[in-house]
Amino acid sequence: MLLPLLSLSALWGFVLNLTMGDAQSLLRANTLYRTLGVTSTDLGLQLQAERVRSAEALTTRELNEVLGGQRARTDQSVGDFKRAVTEAGDAAGGELLGPLGTLTAGLDRLGSIRADIDRGLSSRLSGLNEYNRILDSIFMLYDHLVSVSDLTIFQQASSLQAMGMAREYIAREHALVIGAMADQRLTEPETAAFTEYAASRKFLHSRGFAGLDVGLRRPYEQVFASEPFLTFATMEGRITKTGAPPVVAEDWNEAVDKLTSQLDKVGLASSEVLAGRTSEAATATVVKIAVAGGLGLIAVLASIIISVRFGRRLAAELAGLRSAAVELSQERLPSIVERLRRGEDVDVRKEAKAIKVSGSAEIIDVARAFGSVQRTAVTAAVGQAALRHGVGQVFLNLARRKQGLLHRQLALLDGMQRRTHDPDRLEELFRLDHLTTRMRRHAESLMILSGSAPGRAWRKPVPVIDIVRAAVAEVEDFTRVAVETMPVSAFDGTAAADLTHLVAELVENATIYSPPDTMVQVRGDQVSNGYAIEVEDRGLGLTVGEYATYNALLAAPPEFDLADSDRLGLFVVARLAERHGVKVLLRHSPFGGTTAIVLVPRALVTEQAALEAGDGDDKAALPSRTRKKALAVVTSGTHAGLPRRVRQAHLAPQLKEAPPEPEQQAERSPEEVRDLFSAFQRGTQRAREDASEEGP
Repeated sequence: MLLPLLSLSALWGFVLNLTMGDAQSLLRANTLYRTLGVTSTDLGLQLQAERVRSAEALTTRELNEVLGGQRARTDQSVGDFKRAVTEAGDAAGGELLGPLGTLTAGLDRLGSIRADIDRGLSSRLSGLNEYNRILDSIFMLYDHLVSVSDLTIFQQASSLQAMGMAREYIAREHALVIGAMADQRLTEPETAAFTEYAASRKFLHSRGFAGLDVGLRRPYEQVFASEPFLTFATMEGRITKTGAPPVVAEDWNEAVDKLTSQLDKVGLASSEVLAGRTSEAATATVVKIAVAGGLGLIAVLASIIISVRFGRRLAAELAGLRSAAVELSQERLPSIVERLRRGEDVDVRKEAKAIKVSGSAEIIDVARAFGSVQRTAVTAAVGQAALRHGVGQVFLNLARRKQGLLHRQLALLDGMQRRTHDPDRLEELFRLDHLTTRMRRHAESLMILSGSAPGRAWRKPVPVIDIVRAAVAEVEDFTRVAVETMPVSAFDGTAAADLTHLVAELVENATIYSPPDTMVQVRGDQVSNGYAIEVEDRGLGLTVGEYATYNALLAAPPEFDLADSDRLGLFVVARLAERHGVKVLLRHSPFGGTTAIVLVPRALVTEQAALEAGDGDDKAALPSRTRKKALAVVTSGTHAGLPRRVRQAHLAPQLKEAPPEPEQQAERSPEEVRDLFSAFQRGTQRAREDASEEGP
């Protein structure tokens, strides 16, 4: 609404400026006439009179008191004109600066013109032409004085200007004739000049007379019909034809004096009439401007007041609508989405309340549209939440069924390993056992993504080294993982399974995205904020942008996107870290790969004393159970760092057969070493399964 008001105000100002410009132009023309016009007219008359006296002096070469008195009157008129220029001030600026400068320069040369005449250095025609140039600059100034915006006044002023210029040509003719009467002859150049003056005079009289209106034309008609003008015209024509001055000088002088006197009176009266018209036109224009401008200003102010009033009301209505829309978009809908994410039930009818606003029909319609959008958004969000919950339940059901089957499969494999002593069969069973363990971890990943927690948990703290080893054992390429010596510490048993899963995901990721001939280093250390575990690979690493993206996901895990299955492991790690307050950070490794840092908070870390106190309980932790179950099937005899399985080691003493005498054996073959390693792994797996069944 502000733009049209500004446009209306600007238009009003523009029109007012145009009309005020016309009024100012008329007032300026009147001011110039009262100052420059009057004084320049008197200056022209004095210069014309001095020119006549100078023509006589140029002929007779005699200086008399009449010429001196005329020069004094001319000098006084020059002073009056210059003072008028000063009084005109700004009105004499602009386009008048050029003509005023030319006239001032001509007046400044008046002294040198007089000196040449006094010393007899100028001819009659050249001396008169010097005065003519000054008078030409005066008439050039007149042309700029009549530049008014009123066309009628401009036409009348131009016509009067033509009549005044014709009066000047009569004066020029008179000056030539006065000079020629002294020696009763006109030179050939003077005759040509006189003929030119007479032709110009006739043209200007015709043009000026034709442009004057009835009121201004009538006085000139009377002058042109008078005896002085007719006598002058007759003698003018005779001089043009013969090239000789009149025989009787008194007749010429009398006719010219009477004619110029009449013309001067008519010109002065016409100028006064035109000045009065200009003043009246200016006053009328100012009145019209005042009326029109005042009415326009009232209309503009009324428009502004009405617009501001309606604008404020509309702004208040829009502000209310905006506040309701902002509350909807930034508070209500995000709150509903967050509640749906937490699994809470949302009543669409209750939550999608109508937006209450008041105002015009358009505002109410927009509010209703926002309400419709709100209901649609809430309904869609509830539907999406229900869909995600359904998908999560599907994941959970499938994972639980799969986990149950995997537990049964592990139990079957354990039984088969117990009954089988063939190294080849044991190796195949071990591979199946390892694959089943990995499948169980993937099933747990589905449960984690569905929002549930796996069933495995322990009451007592679990040593960190055992959690790391258990995580490494769940990785396919576990032979490439090197676990360095770690400070003795333990994690809370309730989080042991999740931390094992988290570390396993990171270790597996490191083995997958690094060359197969490189090792993955796993190390840990006690820090001030808890316990830090580092998993470092020698792969190609990531870009700075990728590190930032993955770290943002690990710090604040978003809703799992089914289409983003390539980063399934990262989502699992992020969910597990969020569940226990663990911080996971990926950064560039000095060796060119990636280092994953897992910072377990101090709340989950158990001190060394608590760990040692719990070692006496055979159900304290998974690793201790693993070690005990492994010792039940492995003797102390080893070869090249590998354990050797002893048959019937798990049977009761009553059922054991008498052991045969040990035979001296040669160095074991690779097949025997594989058999021993398989037996060791099988015992470890059974211990882990037993602990899993007994622990929860």
